[in-house]
Amino acid sequence: MTKLTPMERIWFIVNLIPKGAVLPYGTVADLAGLPGRARYVSRALKLAPQSLALPWHRVINSQGKISFTNNSEPFRIQQQLLRLDGIEVNAGKISLSQYKWQPDIATLVMTLPF
Repeated sequence: MTKLTPMERIWFIVNLIPKGAVLPYGTVADLAGLPGRARYVSRALKLAPQSLALPWHRVINSQGKISFTNNSEPFRIQQQLLRLDGIEVNAGKISLSQYKWQPDIATLVMTLPF
């Protein structure tokens, strides 16, 4: 098996986030083995090839908010995609206690290739 780059590990984790769930940037970084690299997660999502069809909209900030400027086009798109996933979004805020994905250890051990 080929070793995944840090960016590929981020893409792998984001692709695991199930419909109806979200993860903060920092948690994505932690699960990808990149603690403290939340901003790198943002960069990796920005640079991801469209062909990956990543559910990028399921990644939010640590306060449970959409990180794009309020009412900007990207903000509205992310909000709409989250709502289509069945996630309640109020003024750009998502309840982490309700929607944060909590993968169990077996899922991680059996799924992660790194």
